Amino acid sequence: MRLFVTGASGWIGSAVTDELLTHGYDVIGLARSDEAVAALETKGAKAHRGSLDDLDSLAAAATAADGVIHLAFKHDFTNPAGAGHTEHAAVQRMLDTLEGSDRPFMLASGVGGNSGGRLLTEDDPSPFHGADSPRGGSENLALSYAYRGVRPVALRFAPTVHGMGDHGFTAVLTTIAKEHGAAGYVGDGSTRWSAVHRSDAARMVRLALEKAPAGSRMHAVAETGLPSRDIAAAIGDHLGVPTVSVAPDDAQAHFGWIAGFFGADLFASSARTQELLDWTPTGPTLLEDIAAGAYAQSA
Repeated sequence: MRLFVTGASGWIGSAVTDELLTHGYDVIGLARSDEAVAALETKGAKAHRGSLDDLDSLAAAATAADGVIHLAFKHDFTNPAGAGHTEHAAVQRMLDTLEGSDRPFMLASGVGGNSGGRLLTEDDPSPFHGADSPRGGSENLALSYAYRGVRPVALRFAPTVHGMGDHGFTAVLTTIAKEHGAAGYVGDGSTRWSAVHRSDAARMVRLALEKAPAGSRMHAVAETGLPSRDIAAAIGDHLGVPTVSVAPDDAQAHFGWIAGFFGADLFASSARTQELLDWTPTGPTLLEDIAAGAYAQSA
């Protein structure tokens, strides 16, 4: 099976590419740079030069593939509206290309912004619709094509997909703790983050490709919800600095752009995903990875 994978050389995408290649899939990865081309070809994947802004290139790659795994996203926190518009246009073009083919379209999404302070499950729809909404409303856009001859599946990743070399949210929090000489959490630290190890997330994506029905939402979540104070304490212990509470009014000044994420309840269940896909997370926990030095480079 020939799969077009956007974000194939990224943090999650490179692990997904490895997982797919190991299980006999042919991978064509979207590559924006010579470095990305080299990384893909070294693994045994093929590279397709282009970007999320090049809609004709995306359409050509989707047409030539037996399915699409869309993991790329412009993580531009200075222009989230622009990133959302780019995402919406890219997803729309690839879906239109696949319409009527019954081919799979796997879309990276997340548990953020959907829970409303309660446990998010796979039955809960995203509240985001349209290009002006977060991530361009791409999850609902994709799932709407279940009635148009495509097999769309939303891949909702935990806010921290961790592992050795992770440069995501937990790495940012580690850097901030080093700069301030203290590992902070917002308020009483009771807000929660879901977490999943990178290897478990990659395996979930492959199993969803093979088993998930059209229009479904799959959760790449191993730990339902870690209190933010526990995450901060683990970072503090690793760095040898104290753990402190940061008042909500001071969170923006202390944490910068990540304040809103770290102060939010982003927790979710994966019970249905695990049952449907026969997927059991086996990788290290987030706190184990922090203690093992996964974020040493951030410090």
